[in-house]
Amino acid sequence: MALTVTTPIQMRFEDIDSFGHVNNIAQQSYFDLGKSDFFQRLWQTVGESDATPVMMVSVQTDFLRQIRYGEKVEVSTHIESIGTKSVTLQQQILLCGEVCSRSRVVMVCYDKERGTSVEVPDSWRKVVECK
Repeated sequence: MALTVTTPIQMRFEDIDSFGHVNNIAQQSYFDLGKSDFFQRLWQTVGESDATPVMMVSVQTDFLRQIRYGEKVEVSTHIESIGTKSVTLQQQILLCGEVCSRSRVVMVCYDKERGTSVEVPDSWRKVVECK
């Protein structure tokens, strides 16, 4: 995909369990930071008029490798696919290029005032389809 955003993660002491590993809930918050960074970048690219809010409706995460306190990790985020009203993100927590965790998230474009889902803006498709 054309737009991939890599977000460096600042590990916090509270992220660590009694074994010295980053716990799974903290890893979900790392993915959330990656999503926030990704959509900020996407919205900057497409312009204010197409900064459509999104809502998470499904998430699946695989934990592949333990992350230890002090390791420098980052989250990579890109759009895997675009539907009519939804986008599927693929995210990975990486340590020196090695995948520690991966997550697939379905996000629905949402109109807050009407309280309903809306179509994905065409400008998003153009950003994702350009290579």
